[in-house]
Amino acid sequence: MFDTLSDRLAATFKNLRGKGRLSEADIDATAREIRIALLEADVALPVVRSFIANVKERARGVEVSQALNPAQQVVKIVNEELIAILGGETRRLRFAKTAPTVIMLAGLQGAGKTTLAGKLGVWLKGQGHSPLLVACDLQRPNAVNQLSVVADRAGVAVYAPEPGNGVGDPVQVAKDSIEYAKNKVHDIVVVDTAGRLGIDQELMQQAADIRDAVSPDEILFVVDAMIGQDAVNTAEAFRDGVGFDGVVLSKLDGDARGGAALSIAHVTGKQIMFASNGEKLEDFDAFHPDRMASRILDMGDLLTLIEQAEKTFSQEEAAKMASKLASSKGGKDFTLDDFLAQMEQVRKMGSISKLLGMLPGMGQIKDQINNIDERDVDRTAAIIKSMTPKERAEPTIINGSRRARIAKGSGVEVSAVKNLVERFFEARKMMSKMAQGGGMPGMPGMPGMGGGPGRQKKQVKQAKGKRKSGNPMKRKAEEQAAAARREQAAQGGVPGLPAGQDFELPDEFKKFMG
Repeated sequence: MFDTLSDRLAATFKNLRGKGRLSEADIDATAREIRIALLEADVALPVVRSFIANVKERARGVEVSQALNPAQQVVKIVNEELIAILGGETRRLRFAKTAPTVIMLAGLQGAGKTTLAGKLGVWLKGQGHSPLLVACDLQRPNAVNQLSVVADRAGVAVYAPEPGNGVGDPVQVAKDSIEYAKNKVHDIVVVDTAGRLGIDQELMQQAADIRDAVSPDEILFVVDAMIGQDAVNTAEAFRDGVGFDGVVLSKLDGDARGGAALSIAHVTGKQIMFASNGEKLEDFDAFHPDRMASRILDMGDLLTLIEQAEKTFSQEEAAKMASKLASSKGGKDFTLDDFLAQMEQVRKMGSISKLLGMLPGMGQIKDQINNIDERDVDRTAAIIKSMTPKERAEPTIINGSRRARIAKGSGVEVSAVKNLVERFFEARKMMSKMAQGGGMPGMPGMPGMGGGPGRQKKQVKQAKGKRKSGNPMKRKAEEQAAAARREQAAQGGVPGLPAGQDFELPDEFKKFMG
């Protein structure tokens, strides 16, 4: 969603690189490019004006003029201001002192409230809670049935006493659900309310009545991130008519311009708390302004990547794989079964394209990432599963006739089987070398990245002594200069400065050195 904005900002900052200092014209030109990028991304005009004013004011200040690298300092300022308009710090859910905690979802029809109720249920369940989804959308056809299906897929309980389709009192259902949750020991109640195609008095009144009936601890306004500027107007109308505590962005994986997301927190004063970025129930997480700003500026989102890995990977399994690779057998204990298990764990983390997109600098190869065929992982798994247990444990025994049988069993060409086995041997060799501390081949001299110790020794050459000039006069002058430097060093002076002159580090170095 933020690809266009990211590309424009990256091009803007590229023009600043290599400049020792920034002139007034440089700052104005950069601010103009950022303004155009934000307006093209559909960010609200008042937000753009405020953002640009802050960036220009800080860019003309001391923090840039005295910086060692002004261009990087401007990127830092833009990053901090982006975090500010996205809401600053991450906003967490407020839980009631006595259960159940009541969360009410509000928003327009089509914003994705019902699906989002299921996603929120999965997320809360993962946090160790026992959520109950309540069907209070009794107007939209099949809304009650949809919530029941979503709750079943999510593995959470649902309270739907009324059939819906215009039948039943949503306020009474909401009120009764609290007692039901207490009796069934659910610590969180998620109330799914009705929406309308647009803001009207009936919608506002019903939402206000449900709010008054259940006194929710959190009212979350669900907004479709793809509807552009109208999202801001809708958010303001709900804030004034019903009130809400936080914003949830749905459909963040769309290809529309994402300016609404950058505008809502700033305009309404309410923070974005959650974001839904896919069709699966697991494609939902807490919204972190600093991580989103980092993604927009193509700095990656390693924290989210690490969190996803921690949820998916078993530490025990990871330690077991590492010990196999670091064994004295050169990693030969690491089999194709182990390779398949690791590949399936990575697949559980989600789309390969999304995972690569979280790495810094991946915006430069965005087209290649988008063209990755996710089915390649399935094909690889099919090839490995078509092998016998002995072939997986000892891939060296796979000859021509075995390759033909495996290819036939997995529905691929014989060459694909051969390529997989060859790639496995290369990957195992490299991973084994890294696990044993040898590092990656071809990158000597760096801890954990260089060749082995034997290879390192070969590269060490005998240092040559300093050559002396053949001219007696020149040699004498060099010897006198060297003696003067030694004397100055003994007196605590600094070579290259006249004796007795005080030496002051620049302020930036003092700050850096603490």
